[in-house]
Amino acid sequence: QVQLVESGGGLVQPGGSLRLSCAAFGSIFSIDTMGWYRQAPGKQRELVAAISLGGNTNYADSVKGRFTISRDNAKTTVDLQMNSLKPEDTAVYYCNAYKLTGAYYRKRYDYWGQGTQVTVSS
Repeated sequence: QVQLVESGGGLVQPGGSLRLSCAAFGSIFSIDTMGWYRQAPGKQRELVAAISLGGNTNYADSVKGRFTISRDNAKTTVDLQMNSLKPEDTAVYYCNAYKLTGAYYRKRYDYWGQGTQVTVSS
């Protein structure tokens, strides 16, 4: 149905910047919120940032003030601008999009990108 294609990962020094991009294609109708998750080795996956169709955003406390999420609804893309990167930001970052279905949108179906490695190191 929906495929998410990511780009922009790589190696960056502490204090540097990186921009991740994700494009959705396929059955993109009814996509609601899009966002980014990350998972570091030995740790649970966590939400980094998300943005709704209306532009409302949600950030993890650890990235507030450093990361900015944005989207283009016409192109169904979502970007994550990451500034002032820290070693603890090192993780695999996954693009996410979901659709809401069912009565009163009680059901949620998630789509995931393949993941892109972000490494922050000297």
